[in-house]
Amino acid sequence: MDTMAFSGTVRVERVMGLPVSVDVRTMLPSRELSPVLDDAFGWLRWGDATFDATRQDSAIGRLAAGRLAVDDCAPEVTEVLERCAELRAATGGYFDEGAGGALDPTVYVRGWMVERISRALSVAGAVDHCVNVGTAVRVRGSARPGARWRIGIRDPRDEQVCKVLFAHDLAVATAQEPGRRSVTVVGPDLGAACGYAAALRAMPPAPARRFAERLGMAGPYDVLLVERDGRTTGTPGLAEYGAAAGTRLAV
Repeated sequence: MDTMAFSGTVRVERVMGLPVSVDVRTMLPSRELSPVLDDAFGWLRWGDATFDATRQDSAIGRLAAGRLAVDDCAPEVTEVLERCAELRAATGGYFDEGAGGALDPTVYVRGWMVERISRALSVAGAVDHCVNVGTAVRVRGSARPGARWRIGIRDPRDEQVCKVLFAHDLAVATAQEPGRRSVTVVGPDLGAACGYAAALRAMPPAPARRFAERLGMAGPYDVLLVERDGRTTGTPGLAEYGAAAGTRLAV
């Protein structure tokens, strides 16, 4: 996922196994902004330590091993597991944090954590920002006065940008594999967008198109599918973000 914007105050740290970029455009003194960014990355590190399924000492690792009960976890763990269960039900099991018998909510958690720090940045006064982790991005405010953020969606065949979305307030999550179909979900919450994108990628093509159409009709999420041959299909609401979606979804 690419965000195409002008220079600002940027901090990048490696968390959750990926570089996480926080780009703040609101004009704030460094004495105010630095503690806000410290808190944001501190939260991400706490979330990583809590939800990393590969760590035996994490809350998720101990839950999976039967060494910890949900009631003894931090309330955030309960929140995440409940939301994962809702997404699993909504997607007919195509989103599954327990696939293969191993508890691993990483796909949802990455979006959920970024959504949380985006809200915290806004509350702290850093209202113009972009938080980017891998193929998930959350933008708020403006890239510069009056200008929407520009978010590039890559073609899975050659990694070239094939669509650009323009937004002041949007969560964008892409699930893809090199050379295969790419699924991008946009909407108000990055955790949900990540879950829906992962589910759509796991679905066969026809069910994926039907589910994408239902999401688009129900709102507030829209879907862009980039097929193996480069053909794009999408829900009508994508027009709001200034990018033609190509062919309308056909079910």
